[in-house]
Amino acid sequence: MNRRALLPNLALATALSLSLSGCMAGENAADTQAAADGGAATEGGALDIDFATYNPLSLIIKDQGWLEDELADQGITVNWVQSAGSNKANEALRAGAIDVGSTAGSAALLARSNGSPIKAIDIYSQPEWAALVTLPGSGITSVEDLRGKSVAATRGTDPYFFLLQALEAAGVDQSEVTIENLQHADGRAALASGAVDAWSGLDPIMAAAEQDGAQLFFRDIDYNTYGFLNATEDFLTEKPDVAQTVVDAYEKARAWAKENPEETAAILAEVAAIDPAIANSVIIDRTNLDVDPAPGEAQRSVLEKIGPVFVETGDVQSQQQIDDALGSLFDASFVEKADPASIGSAS
Repeated sequence: MNRRALLPNLALATALSLSLSGCMAGENAADTQAAADGGAATEGGALDIDFATYNPLSLIIKDQGWLEDELADQGITVNWVQSAGSNKANEALRAGAIDVGSTAGSAALLARSNGSPIKAIDIYSQPEWAALVTLPGSGITSVEDLRGKSVAATRGTDPYFFLLQALEAAGVDQSEVTIENLQHADGRAALASGAVDAWSGLDPIMAAAEQDGAQLFFRDIDYNTYGFLNATEDFLTEKPDVAQTVVDAYEKARAWAKENPEETAAILAEVAAIDPAIANSVIIDRTNLDVDPAPGEAQRSVLEKIGPVFVETGDVQSQQQIDDALGSLFDASFVEKADPASIGSAS
């Protein structure tokens, strides 16, 4: 069982080497940042951005009102939209309903591979947010025990790909398991009612189920991909200064979370309507925010393992689409220029 402390020693590693970032940032990064450096400030309009209980930094920024404060002088309205899962965030990004959205790395790669014009502009966490869950007395104690059983999972999200990786590693063919495509909260409800035998869960919903007696029978942090903050290419091209403000706020939130772990957990507890003890478990035991925020090699190495799974399952037609997506998904330029101190005091 691999547990991570919240922020044992935060170092805002915004100085990723130019050679590495040049290779890893997406093909449009240089042009985008040039616009941010030399273009006129955006005036008017709106920033449509998501918040999600699986993204604690988004909850801090929304709670503190930093974006509203910073963008007020530009006449920009901030619209917050809740994402129930990576799949929902991807749907909203593709539809243009939000400019910036939170997903797991696996979901970002899936979306980009299938033509969604998004870039990963910040890494907000390395969480252990997914695991396989069952109820006491189910007789399920290992992945092998899932043969002939039903498992709830939200297609297109990290718990779904966590399940696929676990099955593959255990030598269990997907045809031997019935996978029920249910949104995360519905998956928990289906497990509790006995409609399914197991559930590939997501925190903080999973932590709440665990407190109610559910058992996590398979865990592996290496099967969890990073938390990606993604933005549409149109937004990055047309409003690079606003995108920079968003990333600045995210890096301020990372530092704030280090200084205020209990308050971070309290914000999560309120938004997710869960017990504070559950929120503490999620934030302190199963969320690592002490990561390099610049999307790059660490994320590529994880996603290179996930990519072939997409092709095997038919979620992506070819490995070439995966390779092309990996070559264009990352844009580290905003993190490299991040200035958390530019974000004013909390409202």
